[in-house]
Amino acid sequence: MVLEVGRRVDDASIAELTRADSIEKRRAHFAVGTVVLKTMVEELIDMGFEWVLPVMLSRTTDPLWPDPGASIEKRIELEIYGERVRTMQSMIVHKRVLVSLGPEKFFILSPNIRIEKRERAYTGWHLYEFTQLEIEMAYARMQDVFRVYERIMSAAVRRVREEMRDVLQALGRELPELRPPFKVVSRRELVKKYGEDWERRLPHEIREPVWVTDIPREFYDYEDFETGEWRNYDLYLPEGYGEVISGAEREYEYEKMLTKIKRDGLRAEDFEVLLRLAREGRLKPSAGAGLGVERFIAYVVGARHVAEVQPFPRIPGFVGEL
Repeated sequence: MVLEVGRRVDDASIAELTRADSIEKRRAHFAVGTVVLKTMVEELIDMGFEWVLPVMLSRTTDPLWPDPGASIEKRIELEIYGERVRTMQSMIVHKRVLVSLGPEKFFILSPNIRIEKRERAYTGWHLYEFTQLEIEMAYARMQDVFRVYERIMSAAVRRVREEMRDVLQALGRELPELRPPFKVVSRRELVKKYGEDWERRLPHEIREPVWVTDIPREFYDYEDFETGEWRNYDLYLPEGYGEVISGAEREYEYEKMLTKIKRDGLRAEDFEVLLRLAREGRLKPSAGAGLGVERFIAYVVGARHVAEVQPFPRIPGFVGEL
């Protein structure tokens, strides 16, 4: 079967992933993943970041709307203690509150649940359970976030190349060195070059990671109402691996956030704490992002599908025994 651009696997490949019969390869993936995570965490701590533990259930989570890249089939809600709560889709709202009231520079290994549409099984990028390496920094700009992720990613790749050559060789992976700073392009430039299908085409065209900026998205991403520019960004990996980081400079003005919430058809009461802090002038400007841990490790090891680096694959449309 010849795969179209944006499809990395077919039905036979997914059937293989759902069987636990590639034990040695998975062991190699886990070993590489350990080095990757250890390196990135050490680098963040060396830069003065504090390590914060994640939230899994909350009355508030990222709405993922209106995000052109979102493809959610179902949003999970349940009742505890007489209250309706949601499973965490992203900790962005919590990060905004925490960076304003607590540590001003922190990271989180945050588990997320996003029940993606079933056809996203074939991209090779998507999971319905995954982990993000989140950071948030008060008073930061997007270039500050670029430098942090470029440092931790390049350090992780360098250590894997130096310490795990035999493992990479056994996996048949020729892992290129990452050379920051990565190129930065605007979404508008990419639309002119590739059309509206740029997100699928870009990862197959580039040879090194590329930051893409100015993407219309959720209310908490900073938008310049005068120019229409969004101060947000995604990082795309080459070799067809796609978007691995998503982030932004953040909105912090009450009236502006409220206007955007109403414009997007969201419920203001779902973001009560965030709006109250903004109304009181206590919501600090910040910038941050989240790196898809499984996606980055999949790139490092050369996996065909991101689920290969999970102990129990969480592929959209497929529910395993465990």
